[in-house]
Amino acid sequence: MAYVSVPKDLNAVKTKVMFNLTKRQLIFFSLAGVIGLPIFFLLKSSIDITVATFAMMIVMLPFFFFAMYEKHGQPPEVIIKQIYRVKKGLPPERPYKTQNAYELLEKQYNLNKEVTHIVKRHHQTASKAVTSREKGNR
Repeated sequence: MAYVSVPKDLNAVKTKVMFNLTKRQLIFFSLAGVIGLPIFFLLKSSIDITVATFAMMIVMLPFFFFAMYEKHGQPPEVIIKQIYRVKKGLPPERPYKTQNAYELLEKQYNLNKEVTHIVKRHHQTASKAVTSREKGNR
């Protein structure tokens, strides 16, 4: 009897297009071939075939990496974008700031107290001026 394992989480299953590869893998493998093979054929005539093969492999490796690597369901370009955003895009330090309601009330109280003091002092100087004028008129 044939046994086929069925994954419990079907979100992780990718749709295969051709040769049991996903569309993403086909695109990146094709790009690797389009860029790597001409490099091999151009270098083969001028240097050793082994060195040309290694040069082709080095050029093709990033495409293979982008085709196959995935961490937590995210492809490498998303991970690189997130790393860049954290390192360069955001401010380096984000202090936690709150607005203290008690501090605002205390500030308003001190301002009211200061205004009351200024008004009282003004009334005292005005009343002294009035009394001194009245004494001068007598």
